[in-house]
Amino acid sequence: MKTMICKTLCIVLFLISTAVFSQQTVIGRIVDDNGDNLSGVIIINMTTDKKKFSNSLGMFSIEANPNDELRFVKEDFKRVSRRVLQDGVNSQLLITLFQIPKDIGEVKIVKKLSGDLEVDSRIVAKVDKGEQVKQAVGLPQPVGKMRETPAEVKSVLLPILLGNLNVQGVYDLVSGKARKQKRQYRYDDLQEHIAWVRNRVDDDYFVKAGIPSNKISEFIEFSFMAKPQVRTYVKARNLSGVMLRMEETVPLFIERLKNSHNRL
Repeated sequence: MKTMICKTLCIVLFLISTAVFSQQTVIGRIVDDNGDNLSGVIIINMTTDKKKFSNSLGMFSIEANPNDELRFVKEDFKRVSRRVLQDGVNSQLLITLFQIPKDIGEVKIVKKLSGDLEVDSRIVAKVDKGEQVKQAVGLPQPVGKMRETPAEVKSVLLPILLGNLNVQGVYDLVSGKARKQKRQYRYDDLQEHIAWVRNRVDDDYFVKAGIPSNKISEFIEFSFMAKPQVRTYVKARNLSGVMLRMEETVPLFIERLKNSHNRL
């Protein structure tokens, strides 16, 4: 038994040393289509999930193995991918990012409500002119979110049995980084979904329903928990469905506010 453990440890240590010493540092500079330096660009090694940012001069450095894919991501710019260290060449990279055409801002429409929620859900909705432009012009939409994938136990341990070792993945699990990432992503998604509703429905609509203006975001979050289908409609970008289901949670939230005031 001890012999087997020793052999396994030796193999793991050998794999770690092989992975570490085969890595090289890739350096480069990132500019926009005008040739100006771009800072704050996220550089992701898609093989190891390691992430770095470009500095004020557009310069960056990141560790990579031969043929690793580096992805360059910045808000309002088209992402770029590049294979590195091919044929053992480690020359400085020059990456150019092209800006995505900016959207037109939202236009607020105010009309008299009819009292029919299904009809009013279309009236109080803010018209997203940017989305209309995208549909008319046919601009390509990004698939998914540009996030560093949190390490999973299966994705780290199983490859070890096949002779592959994800050094960064092991570190993320042991240090707790993967767990923090998942918690942060859940929070970010919640705030994004709340903002999606608020950006499309006038505050007056909630206030007239009895929701204090300073409690609107809290009410939307409450509706997600009380009626999970509300959030399902948000993910589906179905505003009418969102408002129809939120209407059912209004009395519950108002009663909750009354109870909290009575306790005080």
